[in-house]
Amino acid sequence: MMRFVPLVSAVLMAACSGSTTDKAAQPTVAATSTAPVASDPPTQAPTALPNAKPVAITDSTPLYEFNYAYPAQAAAIPALVGWFKLDAAKHKRELIVHARQGQAEAKADKRTWYPYGHSTKWDVVTEIPGWLSLSAERWESLGGAHPNPWQEGLVWDKQSATRHRGIDFFVSHSALSAAIRAPFCAALNKQRAEKRGEPTIPKSSDPFDACIDPAAQTVILGSNDKAHFTRIGVLVDPYEAGPYAEGNYEVTLPVTPAVLKAIKPQYRSAFAVPK
Repeated sequence: MMRFVPLVSAVLMAACSGSTTDKAAQPTVAATSTAPVASDPPTQAPTALPNAKPVAITDSTPLYEFNYAYPAQAAAIPALVGWFKLDAAKHKRELIVHARQGQAEAKADKRTWYPYGHSTKWDVVTEIPGWLSLSAERWESLGGAHPNPWQEGLVWDKQSATRHRGIDFFVSHSALSAAIRAPFCAALNKQRAEKRGEPTIPKSSDPFDACIDPAAQTVILGSNDKAHFTRIGVLVDPYEAGPYAEGNYEVTLPVTPAVLKAIKPQYRSAFAVPK
């Protein structure tokens, strides 16, 4: 649903410059972007903006490289755009703080300075009447041996202009876990075997052979009929189910009668067992 590390190479190329000063460089922002603001998004849902375009914000300086992007379907929703602005501003502030600290430490230790980086890319999982489901691939490069990636999900309620996590639609973590754990573990072990070239060992003492709680991961909602949520996606970050070198895992499972029972009553009409 999302592709990983769109800008790692750009960060590494920037690192080769070896710059040791934080110049007052002006950010480069794509024509479709909007600058972060400090206000909360509106509580009422305004009319969707016609002819909205994808947004890509790029701010590159000798100190850091910051990238934040979201698709046209999200850009058409003013309240959601308001949240994106706040989220982008928050991560940029944090990046600058870490970068200044890292640069000062590199100077004190007489080490070569490599700019820090942050990237967030939101993509559409599905859009059904009243709902927009998104997933995000994020990573940060803060001076370590490799970037630190993680994933997130977001489901936007168009009627109430509110943001939800995938797990919020279920009565509890344990209820969702009980409904999908068995097929999730089977699918996860199949993907592990494909990546490793050998099956996992039953009752192994290696934690990367053990199953993990699917409800503790990033849960996203998908659809194959464009009318209901019919799929549950579980996004697993590196180190959760395998070493960093194995990258992300992504398991997609159908909505079943057991899953329907685990959904909060007020959301049940938005879900359906796939035909």
